[in-house]
Amino acid sequence: MDWLTSGITGATWWQIVIYTLVVTHITMISVTVFLHRHQAHRALDLHPIPSHFFRFWLWLTTGFVTKEFVAIHRKHHAKCETEEDPHSPQTRGIWTVLLQGAELYRLEAKNLETLKNYGKNTPDDWVEKYVYTRYSRLGIVALMLMIDLALFGVIGITIWAIQMAWSPIMAAGVINGLGHYWGYRNFETADAATNISPWGILIAGEELHNNHHTYPTSAKLSVKWYEFDIGWMYIRILSFFGGASVKKIPPKMKFGSYKPVVDLVALSVLVTHRFEVMAIYGREIKKACALELSKMGLTSQERTLLSLARKWLHQSPERIPLEVKTQLEMLENPTVRRLANMRDRLQTLWLERKASNHELADRFQAWCSDAQASNIEALQLIARQIQSMQSLQK
Repeated sequence: MDWLTSGITGATWWQIVIYTLVVTHITMISVTVFLHRHQAHRALDLHPIPSHFFRFWLWLTTGFVTKEFVAIHRKHHAKCETEEDPHSPQTRGIWTVLLQGAELYRLEAKNLETLKNYGKNTPDDWVEKYVYTRYSRLGIVALMLMIDLALFGVIGITIWAIQMAWSPIMAAGVINGLGHYWGYRNFETADAATNISPWGILIAGEELHNNHHTYPTSAKLSVKWYEFDIGWMYIRILSFFGGASVKKIPPKMKFGSYKPVVDLVALSVLVTHRFEVMAIYGREIKKACALELSKMGLTSQERTLLSLARKWLHQSPERIPLEVKTQLEMLENPTVRRLANMRDRLQTLWLERKASNHELADRFQAWCSDAQASNIEALQLIARQIQSMQSLQK
C-alpha cells in the first residue's frame, strides 16, 4: 500500500514542489500565449500542434472554455473600468475582484449576449463542442485529480488543490484585480491598468498589464529595456521551430532629423507613437514642476499646489480626482498652467474624429509652433521631439 502515500513515482518533497511549479507554469503559459495573445487579441498565429496542446492542457488543468474566456476578456477591453466591465476593481472594489474573481468570471460566462458579441472566431470543431465545452470541468475535477493521486499518492490531493486554485487566484484575482489597482504605469491610458512588476515570470508576462492595455494587439508585453516577459520568450522559441507566427509587437520609436512641417507621413508616425509622446510629456511636466518647486520665495500654498501638480498633471485628465482638479485650479504658476493647458490640447488632438488628415496635421503643426514660441523649455523639447520622430517598426 506504499503507493497510497508516495504514488507510483515515490517522489521526494522537493521533486513534488518542482512538479507543482512546472505544471502551474505551463498552465499560465497556456493562458497567456493561447487564450490571451492568440485567441483574444490575434497577436500571433499558432501551428495546429501547439494550439491543440494548449487547448487540451487548459481543459485538463483549468476547465476554461476558450469562447468564454475570449468573450469576457474582449468585453473587459471594450467596457474597461465601466459598470459593464466584468471585473474592474475600479467599479466593483479591489477586494471583490481579488477574492471573488472566479465567481465574477463564471457569472459573466452565463451571459449569452457577451458570448455572442465578443466570442467570435474561437475554436468550434468537434472536440471543442463535445469534449472541452460540454465536459469543461471533467479534466480538472476528475482526470487531473486521478493523475496527481496516481503519481504522488495522498499528497496529490494538495497538488491538485493548488492547480484548482492557481488560475482563479492568478488570472481572475491578481491580473484583473491588482493589474487595475496597484503598480507602475509606463503609459497614461484612459483605463487604470498598471504593471504589477517589470519582471513577468510568475504569471508569464501578464504582470505587464499597463503595457498590454496600451498595445492590446501586441504579442510582446514588455516595452522597456529592463522589463522581461517570459511569455514572449516562449513565443520566440515557438517561432524558431515554426510553431508560431508573430503578427504584431509594440512600435519602436527613434528620432531623426528635425522636420519643420508636420506632414501626413509625420502625422502617421505621431498617431502610431501617441502613447510614447504623452509619456515624454508626462516626464517633462514632472521635471518642470520639480524645477518650480526648487525656486526660492514660494508660499506654503504654492508648494502644496506644485507638489499636487507634480503628482497628478502627467496623468490623463479623466484619471485625476475631482477634488484634486479643484485644488489645481487655484495654481497660478504660469509655467505649470501653460504645460497643463498644452497637455490637454495635445491629448484632444488624438481624439479628433471629424477632422481630415490634412486638418489634423495642420493642428499638430500649430501646436508645435505655439510650444516653440512659449519660451518654456519643456514644451520646446517636446515640440522638437515630435517634429523629429521617425518610425522604426515592427
